[in-house]
Order: sequence, then structure tokens, then C-alpha cells
Amino acid sequence: MLRKWGFFILGVVLILGGSLLAHVIETAGGVTLTEARFPGENGLTQAGLLYTPKTATAAHPAPAVLVSHGYINTREMQSPFAIELARRGFVVLAMDMAGHGYSGGSVGQVRDLGGPPALAYLQSLPFVDKANIGLEGHSMGGVPITAAAAAQPDGYKAIVFEGSTPSFLGVKGPASYRNLAVVYGQFDEFAPLMWGVPKGSLVPTSKKLAKVFGQPSPILPGKIYGDIADGGARVLENPPVTHPWEHFSRAGVGGAVDWFQKTLTGEANPLPPADQIWLWKDIGTLIGFAGFILLLIGTFEVLLSAPVFASLNHPAEPVAERRGWKWWLAALLTTAIPALTYYPLMKVGNLFFPMQLFPQSIQNQLLVWALGNAVISLVLSLVLRGGKSSFTPAWLKSAGIAAATIAVGYLSLVIVDAVFKVDFRFWVLGLHPLDGRHALMAIPYAVLWAVYFLVAVRALCANLAVRGEGWFVQVAAWKIAMALGFLVLLVVEYATLFRTGFLFTPTEPLNTIVAIQFVPLLAIVGALAAITYRRTNSYVPGALICALLLSWYVTAGTATHWYPGFKLPTPGAARAR
Repeated sequence: MLRKWGFFILGVVLILGGSLLAHVIETAGGVTLTEARFPGENGLTQAGLLYTPKTATAAHPAPAVLVSHGYINTREMQSPFAIELARRGFVVLAMDMAGHGYSGGSVGQVRDLGGPPALAYLQSLPFVDKANIGLEGHSMGGVPITAAAAAQPDGYKAIVFEGSTPSFLGVKGPASYRNLAVVYGQFDEFAPLMWGVPKGSLVPTSKKLAKVFGQPSPILPGKIYGDIADGGARVLENPPVTHPWEHFSRAGVGGAVDWFQKTLTGEANPLPPADQIWLWKDIGTLIGFAGFILLLIGTFEVLLSAPVFASLNHPAEPVAERRGWKWWLAALLTTAIPALTYYPLMKVGNLFFPMQLFPQSIQNQLLVWALGNAVISLVLSLVLRGGKSSFTPAWLKSAGIAAATIAVGYLSLVIVDAVFKVDFRFWVLGLHPLDGRHALMAIPYAVLWAVYFLVAVRALCANLAVRGEGWFVQVAAWKIAMALGFLVLLVVEYATLFRTGFLFTPTEPLNTIVAIQFVPLLAIVGALAAITYRRTNSYVPGALICALLLSWYVTAGTATHWYPGFKLPTPGAARAR
């Protein structure tokens, strides 16, 4: 009984407990969370999550803040800001930029990424004080708030660029910003692009910043220039954090909260900026994520006892008797090659242009990396195997149990989203429910992910399985083999950054940040592969579960780029990208 249902029950308990904790934090002080849908440009529908304090009413309108996430993210990435502002009495609209999350459109189709319509929607709410509205955007989230400020120069009272910069990506801003704050990390990976200085610690000396502030360089961090009362105040915060830490640190969140408390009036529950509880929300959703993985394992175990899938039960039949030199070489190559090929193949992936069937540029790049590694894995598997592996694939039933396992996991997220208004996430790791548009989008991507995982998981089973090895040892070994390469890559990158102010590969800031997710995701892949192989003597169920999971994860969490009328870049533009 415990073996059959143990993981399933534990997964459910962790999902419910973690999600409840996250919900309690998000609604602290009587805040209400609701879905927001409002018209965008060109007939598109935009989406967001609305945080409404109980003190915000039509009779007593409250100050409000529009917050925007960055590139290839969704509104949930702004929850630390939203939680802290809402519990202080601010109405908060966490928008999905156009082409992201549940908002329609695509990146490139909507140049301003939906900022002006989001501001107009916030202003339309009867419980919002229209004279006290703030704007905040992280990274590319600076684009929609720049556009909103330009569309309504008098429609907001204060603005915060968090790890961002005014007039980013050529989007024209207002002639002058009202009560402007810049929160920019000393170790931000995008300083040359954002502010024209080599590293984040030199942002105070940026000529662009001096021009925006209307002050001689250098700008002193923490000093307020100008007068808040007339809208001409300026301040720079330069905390010792990286780009992805700016929206996931007490310093980054506190800088924005402090500025809005200084510049907007009417908050019902003033609190010191250092008084922050948002991390407990992410701890809760992390617990939920862990429960979700255990639920997948438990569901697979339970389904194996069902008559329709009972024939899949088959003890694993590894070829290797012990960990010899071939095992250690295979483990080393499994660890090293994906990390070593990551940057080069992601560059090649730029040539997999967005198209109607495969409309997401970042996912296309990831698939070029994955399929390139599949070819390498296939070759190495043929060379390194110690003997002919014997598998029992049972393709049809393997596909059925994989689909059923993911369906149960997906149902758990749908329930959590409906009841608690949270998803499964921690920092840059996030599993988001699919809407109809993204569900259809995920299908062709799942086919390509399946090709990769069928090859990669087969190589794991053929080369890293050892006869008689214990459950914990095998699962741990496969997790380490899959994830260690990216962990080492990130340690090298960020150790260099913290020592010198530059990444080890300074021209790869975006791909380096994207790689952070690879450590937990590849560890999960290793665990699922090992567990499913041990129970079925097959690589197929684990590979298909991972393919469905990754296509869901990436499709829901990244940006869409193709749209009707999309024009392919010229070869020269592709090389320069």
C-alpha cells in the first residue's frame, strides 16, 4: 500500500500545503487576487493578475501600481513587488506583456508590448486613485512602462526601472519622466546594453543615466535629486545583485517599494521597505513544485498496477555489472557535452526562425541544442555500450501511461490555480497552466522534444544503469550526471562575474540566465528516467513523460514571436542577432 500510494499521497500533501502557504502570503492583509482581461491594441486581448487590498473601494480609491515582467517570463515573476505593495494598500496590476503568458499577440507584433492599454485599464477601475498611479518594469518590462508613460505623460506619478532602462529597444519615452527611480544591480549582466557601461557597478558613471537625471556624472546611489512634489525627483539604487536577483531580492524589491511609498500617497498600511514576506510565497510554490514531481512519480506507480498498464511492469535488465571505466566515461560525457555545446548550439538555433507551427524563438533555439545533443548521444551510445541492451519498450502502452501521468499532474496545477491562484515555481523556475492557444502550440513542440528524450534517456539506460544498484544510488547518480555540467557552467560564469564584474562569457547574458533553469530541470529528468526505467525496463515511458513536461513548461513560460505577416530576418540580420 505505501509503496503503491506513498509518493502520490506525499505529492498531494505537499502541493496542497505549499499552495495554501503561497496563497496566504499573496492575500496577506485581506488582499484579493482576480484574473484581469482587457482590450489591447489591434483587437488583441491582454491579461494580468489584479491584487486588490480590502481598503480599496469606490468610496475610498487607493493608489495603484502597474508592474511588468521581463522577456520570456510571465506576470508571476512580479509577485514579490505585487505582494509587498498590495499588503501596504496599493492596488497592483501584474500584466502579461503582449506575446507572453495569457496576453495575445507576439513579440514584434505589438511594439510597446501592451503598456498603454494596461495603464488605461488600471485607470478605469473605480477603486483606483487616478492621481496616484505608479509604473514598474523589470528588464524588457521597461518597454511597456516607457510606452505607457509616453502615451500619458500626466497619467502616472512615479516610475521605477528595475534592471531596465528608459527608451529600451528603441521604444520612445516621454520628454521627461515623472519621479524616476532606477534600481540596477552591481552585477547585472546587461549593463552594456542597458546603460552603455561595461558592468553594473559603473552605472553611476553612465552618460545615459546622467542625461536622464539631468545631473552631472557620477550619480550618487541613494541620493534623491530634484523634488518629489513637482514630479522631478530622481534616485539611483545600485545594490550588489545580478539581473535575475533584482526581482528576487530584498534589495531589489525594497528599492521599488520605498520609492512608491515616497512618491504615491494614500496607502492604507504603511510599512518599512525592509518588512517583506514575499519569499514565503515562493517557498510555498517551491514546495508545490516538489509535490508535483512526487505526484508524477506516484501517479506512474499507481498506474502500473492498473490492468491496462500492468504488462509494463518489468524489472530493469542493465548490461553493466559494475561501474567500470566505460561507465565513468559515459557519465563524464553525459555531464559535460550538453553544457559545452549549449552556447554554440543556441547560436545555431537562431537559424530555426519562428514559424506558424513553431512560433517561439527561444524554444526553437533550445530544440536545436537538444536535437544536436541527441545526435551526439546516439553516436556515443553506440560506441560506449558494454553490451547489447535489452529493453521492453511497449510503445503504445508507454505512450498511454506517459499521457495519463502528465494529465494527472496537469490537473493538480489547474486545481491549484483555480483555488489558490498560484502555480508551481521558484525564482526563474516556473510551471504555468496552458491556455488553449498555448496548448495547441505545445503539440508540435512535444514531438521534437520526444525525439530528443527518446535518444537521451535511452543513452542513460544503456550506459549508466548498473545491475543490482539501489534505488537511491541510481536516482542520485542519474540526477547528478544530467545536471552537474550546467551547475559547473553557472558556477564558472557567476564566480567570474562576482570576482570581475563580467561573466566568463560576457556576450551570453540571456543564455546564461536561461541556463539557470537547466540545473533543476535536468535533475528532474534524471530522476524520472531512472525511476521509470527501474519499473519497466524501458526508456520509452520516462522519455515521453519528460517530453510532455518540457514542451508544456517551455511553451507556457516563454514568449511567442511568430504572427501573421511575420517576415524572416535576412541572413545578415540573423548573424548579427
